[in-house]
Amino acid sequence: MIQKATLTAFAVMGAMVSAQAQTSRYDGLADLPFTGGYISNDDAATLKDEQIFQRAVQTYLLALPVLNMYGMKEGSEKTFGKGYNILPIFKDRLNAKTLITTPNSDVIYALGYLDLKEDGPMVIEVPPGLQGILDDFWQRPICSEGEIDGRVWCGDVGLPGPDKGKGGKYLVLPPDYKGTPPAGFLTLRSRTYGVFVFWRGFFKDPKQLAEPVRVMEQTRIYPLGKEASSKPMRFPNASATPANMLYPQDGSAFDMLARYIAHEYVDPEELDFRGMAASLGIVQGKPFAPDAKTKALLDQGANTAARIGHSLTYDNPGFYQDRRWVNPFPGGSPEFVAPTYMDVDSRAAFFTYAYSTSPGMAVSMENVGAKYPTAFQDSGGAFLNGSNSYKLSLPKDIPAALFWSVTVYDPVTGSGLDNGQPFPSLNAMDKPPANSDGTTDIYFGPESPGNGKNWLRTLPGNGFFVILRMYGPKKAFFDQTWKPGDLEKMR
Repeated sequence: MIQKATLTAFAVMGAMVSAQAQTSRYDGLADLPFTGGYISNDDAATLKDEQIFQRAVQTYLLALPVLNMYGMKEGSEKTFGKGYNILPIFKDRLNAKTLITTPNSDVIYALGYLDLKEDGPMVIEVPPGLQGILDDFWQRPICSEGEIDGRVWCGDVGLPGPDKGKGGKYLVLPPDYKGTPPAGFLTLRSRTYGVFVFWRGFFKDPKQLAEPVRVMEQTRIYPLGKEASSKPMRFPNASATPANMLYPQDGSAFDMLARYIAHEYVDPEELDFRGMAASLGIVQGKPFAPDAKTKALLDQGANTAARIGHSLTYDNPGFYQDRRWVNPFPGGSPEFVAPTYMDVDSRAAFFTYAYSTSPGMAVSMENVGAKYPTAFQDSGGAFLNGSNSYKLSLPKDIPAALFWSVTVYDPVTGSGLDNGQPFPSLNAMDKPPANSDGTTDIYFGPESPGNGKNWLRTLPGNGFFVILRMYGPKKAFFDQTWKPGDLEKMR
């Protein structure tokens, strides 16, 4: 009891010291004197440094969708090559050796990157039976140029898109395209020159992956009017070659942002953001060459912002009042737009750990899209620790029309936890053994709970978090007559 009281006292004292330190810092800035009505030169220099630091933090947080996308693009191009004709496919599923934010190891991925500034309007021939997403480089769903079949479509391609799974020719226009686009296409207009092509293929048997790969390899991408002279498509097996597709969490993020701004379309709606970047020396048409002092401030700002992004993610609203599962799409908008404002905190939280958005990911409709309950904490509110063992109980009749899966991730990078297992996940297609009452238990920990039990290995000394994916969530998910348990720490 004495030891507990002593520890509590030290914790209170530490909190007080921390609070006093913060108060003195902010008070010191707020109380800088006006001498004769003026801020002194020395104090003005202090404020300028503070402005650079604060701008660096906020610019980084606002730019997370771009940074996340550019990290993927540049990492992919470095490993597999650059060009509209290169569509890497994870033909053997995406394992933890590929570093990318919260990938799904339980589908087949194809990830490609187009440049409408370099190549002009692009035609994408989508094969039948595909499911995919087209986003711009702010990771906003790319919308149709006017209505198609009486409505505006955004982002979704294939089964949930305007071709309705039958396949079709999509034409993606750059943001500054002039004139009337040619007929005969499902025409979209991107708000950036960069376009992200994201195909997902489903399988019923983890040992039978050839069919979704075959469908993806029917994709054809080429500049408008240049089909005959276009480069032949290439579909490298991305599963065979690990790639680092993560974005920077340090000052090098601003070098990456400078590359984006140097190349991209100047959207009038983006001028305030570009103004913030300009105050850091990032201006289109000018070299980005910060001096040593500024570079150090930018590095401190990026490191601080990255930590804020992580903290925002843990603080997202939950799916349930009596559970620890947070909702990465709390507002239900794929662009994080609330009725009267942009939810910049939810957007920063999402792109800290994830990439790509579409209406199908955010919509709440039975048997449509997907939901992504995410757990960072156990039932008692402690962060998940790889040195401990946990049990997750899923009630019977898991309400997923397509499939469900459970995946473990690294909490610093958001990439799949490299735990030594073939994939850091379990899914319905693995046919995990259920209990006699129909419930399913999944164990997490550094040691196996025993033969015949569903186990995802964790790493001692490393944290982890969990995503429960529900593809085609059913009514029981939405009315909460079915709810997953929390991760329970085992003794």
